[in-house]
Amino acid sequence: MSASLRRPADRLPFFHYWRHSQIGWAERACRNRGMGMCWNRPCYIEKMHGVEVSERQVKTSGHDTVKRTYSTPVGEVYLVELREPGVGQWHAQRSWRDVVPWQTERLIKGPEDYAVVKYMVENTEYIADYFPVEQAMDWIGDDGLVISSLPHSPMQMLMINWIGSEGGRFFFHHADCPELVDDLYHALCESRRPLYEIAAKAPAPIVLCGDNVDAVLVTPTLFRDYFMPVYQEQAELLHRHGKLMSVHMDGRLAAIKELIAETAIDIVEAFHPPPMGDLALDEALATWPHKAVWVGFPASEYARGTAATQAAALDVLRQAGAGNRVTVAASTENLVSNANLVALTSVLAEADLPLTRDNVNRIEQSLACAPAG
Repeated sequence: MSASLRRPADRLPFFHYWRHSQIGWAERACRNRGMGMCWNRPCYIEKMHGVEVSERQVKTSGHDTVKRTYSTPVGEVYLVELREPGVGQWHAQRSWRDVVPWQTERLIKGPEDYAVVKYMVENTEYIADYFPVEQAMDWIGDDGLVISSLPHSPMQMLMINWIGSEGGRFFFHHADCPELVDDLYHALCESRRPLYEIAAKAPAPIVLCGDNVDAVLVTPTLFRDYFMPVYQEQAELLHRHGKLMSVHMDGRLAAIKELIAETAIDIVEAFHPPPMGDLALDEALATWPHKAVWVGFPASEYARGTAATQAAALDVLRQAGAGNRVTVAASTENLVSNANLVALTSVLAEADLPLTRDNVNRIEQSLACAPAG
């Protein structure tokens, strides 16, 4: 919280998200060395009125999939979802390999589907339910942080969930029937307003807007026209209730870095430095002087082994300035091996603040004397 509030702290905070964390000796050892846990929990229940939802197993291209149909007074829409083994049996609807269900057919396939989805949006009710947040806060105590989580913002719901961007689908829809896209976007903006009020009154100190911002998909024009107004509205409400606003920005951000600086969000969450992102951490901190940055440690470095993991962690420290606005997440979307989690912790657990070049060099020298593991 000190880092997120841009206040001085004694050590660089680092944590593992519960939805990706293993349980066992490595997790216990790393937590004993200072690794926190972060838990995203919903603060609401979503109910659709006048909509009948049914599911059935279907065979698609040789795979067992689930077809979910939404029946309304104005028509039907459906999606087809591929689920790997483990979905529904483990963390956050993920498979044993940590893969979320993948939609092979999207809810919106053509212009005729917009009216049905708009009916669903306009007949969705959001009801406050703070028990999941309160329970997690009671369980985790001072060992970590609980965050109230929100779904994707309106335009990302279209881009990622309902239309999809594979093969340029969203962009074709936006070019060919912009009035339908805009109409659904504005309907969803209106429908979500009670949800933001619920999140603002939830007990968790931080509210996460669960976007997946990547400037390759979210162009500067789209970000300015469809994202920034929603972020501003959310932030004003959350700030009035003493909450911090966090947005999941895990993609390539260089093209929109100046626009991000203009937003009122408090935390850029899941920031990925190169090689997965295209914006260095030191440049991001310089561009966003009034924002905290939660770094999502790049999975590509884990794939290269423990030595590369330690080297990349040292690079994060070298670019973190004094370190007072930086937090590091062991993972934001993937599982982490025991060996890599220990390797990462061997660096971050020694990161006393304020960070200096001498501090980082000292950590590097200590690693040479005591390799990870």
